[in-house]
This record gives sequence, structure tokens and C-alpha cells, in this order.
Amino acid sequence: MTLTIALSGMDTATETALRAAFAGANAQLGEPFLLVAESDAEHIIVDMDSMYGPMSWLRLHAAGKQIVGLTSAPRVQTHFRLGRPFDDNAMAALLREIAAMQDIVLGAQASATPMPAAAAATAPAPDVREADPVTGTASAVALVEPEVTIPEPGDVAETATAAAPEVPVAPEHVAAVAPEPEPEPVPVPEPEPERALPFATWIDAGVLRGRRRYRRETGPTLWLDFDAQQYHGPTTLKPLSQYFDGPIERDAFGPVDDATWSREAQASGAPQPLLRLVWLGGLLAGDGTLAPEHDPDARYQLNKWPQTEREYPRHFRIATAMMKGPATLDEIIQSSGLPADEVVRFVNANLATGYAEPLVEATEAVDEPARPGGFFSRLRRR
Repeated sequence: MTLTIALSGMDTATETALRAAFAGANAQLGEPFLLVAESDAEHIIVDMDSMYGPMSWLRLHAAGKQIVGLTSAPRVQTHFRLGRPFDDNAMAALLREIAAMQDIVLGAQASATPMPAAAAATAPAPDVREADPVTGTASAVALVEPEVTIPEPGDVAETATAAAPEVPVAPEHVAAVAPEPEPEPVPVPEPEPERALPFATWIDAGVLRGRRRYRRETGPTLWLDFDAQQYHGPTTLKPLSQYFDGPIERDAFGPVDDATWSREAQASGAPQPLLRLVWLGGLLAGDGTLAPEHDPDARYQLNKWPQTEREYPRHFRIATAMMKGPATLDEIIQSSGLPADEVVRFVNANLATGYAEPLVEATEAVDEPARPGGFFSRLRRR
């Protein structure tokens, strides 16, 4: 079973760190989780310490999502909590907790493998409490050698059996006793294969690691380095648009050894940021409608100029309009003079990469009563 999770309400630096920690933790656990868009996710990590976090929490809570609060505070009003600072191990613990709520056990959480009988016979008696292998609860165990007890008068049958003399058997009549076989290790189930997903989801999901090759019968081959967040391939994006049509199986992204990578990937061109493919995926998604996790009535601002104006020259006008300041979609359409679907596609692409973001309206500050100032405070105000 594949579990889904998403990120929301945070800056680009925090999102990048979370993606890296998720990739490492997810790999430790056998990659049972998939990092997807908010609309497709069951659980969403929200940075409650950022200015965007509380608003995202209100919106997602109303939508019935399971929310993970990323915070340095000891407690938070969310379903789960991820403390700050975090690392791969903290993220792995969070993923185990989420999976446990759905009765799914991840990683090495079960009890230890039983000790073989031959080893147990020679092992020294432990001097601590041991966990019951069935219930998992700790209980006191006997730490002394067993003693021979004198049967009560009523236990005649047991006394007779215990007192029966042993009949010596000649060695030649003793059958060879085969050694007790050691118990076979319990096989660990492999993670369920991922279902077919869109190309944009594989690129932005955070579940693929290392160097991989993607190619089809038509179109150029892509050499993807997910750890370095780079790819080798054509310098233009439009020839890659066909890759974003329809679902793709995980096996289509074949692993690449170092020798093949050095020989063929470098020959395919200089490395380019993987974020360009994320941008293209956002541009092609939605069929001209705003991504569902964003408010169509919000005001959006462009914080960074995208490097694709040569292939899409009309985007220059949209970017110019957005760089003037935060504006609604209608205002951007009127200012650029371009069709609505083209403007929305551009906004989607830059929201997917973090180049653009919705403007969060500042809440009105509560007026505090003026504090009486002393001599030093008057000096500071001068």
C-alpha cells in the first residue's frame, strides 16, 4: 500500500531540506511513501513556524486533511508533529507513526529474531526483564536454574512418572538423533510496487534516488540525477512535452552505473537543474485552470525571473506584469493582454517551482497599551 504525503506553507529552503530528509527516510523504510501534490495527499507537512503555516493549516484542516505540524514548539494543534531541527531519522520516525495509524508496520520495528535452540542452551541466563514475543509487554522471567520439587501426596500420577527408573539402553540401539534445525528467518515483505504515475509526479515526488535513465521510442533520452537534482538532455523544453502525457511505470526509470553515466550522460549535454522539468510539468498541468491547492481569488507575485522566455516569448509579458507587484489573475490577464489560459499556465508553472507565491495578507496587530518609559527608554527613542 502506497502512502501519500505533501508539503505546504513553507519557504523554498525549508521545502528543499524536507524533501532531502524525506528521500533519505523513505529509502530507509523501503519507499512506502510518495510525495505528491496537496490535492492527492492524505497527509500534509505544514511549517507552523512560518508566516504561511497557520493559513495553510486552516485551509487544509477545513478540507479534512491529516496535518503534520513542523515546529520548534513542544506542542502543536495538528494530528502529528515533526520537531525542528529535523533529519532523516526524525523524518523516518514520523513516517512510521503515520503508517502505524493505518496499521502498517515499517522498518525494523518488530521483535528480534528468535535465538536458535542450540545457542539458547549455552547462552547465559539474562538478568533483565524480557519482552513477551506475542504481546510485546515486559514481564519478569526466572533467572535461576530450575529446582526439583517434591510432589504433593495428591499428585500420585505425576510422582510415579517422575520416580520411574530409567532403563539403560545399549549404545548400539540408540538411534542417531538429528540436530534440531535452526528456525528460518522470517522473510521481510518487499514494498508494494508503485502504481503508474504521471511523469511530473515522478520528477517532483522525491521517491526516486540516484542516477536513472528515461527514454521512449520517440523523443530524446533523459539522464536524471535525482541526488544532485540535475539532468542531461536537450537544452529546449518543448521536445519533452510529450513525456507529460499519460501515466508512467516506475520501471521506465532504469538505474545507471557510473561507467555508463560518465560515457553517455555527459555526451548528452551540460547538466541542467531538474527544476526546469518541474516548471514544464506545472505549465502543462491543469489544462489552463489554476492548480486546485491555490485560491483563484488570491493575489500572486513573481519573486524570480524564469529562464524560459526564449522558447515562450509571450511569457515575457506575463512575467513583466507580475514583477510589478502582487496582483490577482484578472489583473495579470488585463496587464499582459494575453488569454486567460496562457496566463494561468504560466502562474501554475512558477508556483510549482517556488518562483511565484500567493501573497499572504498581514493580520492586523493588536494594539498593546503603552508602557511607561523611563530615562533610558527616552534616550533610545531619540
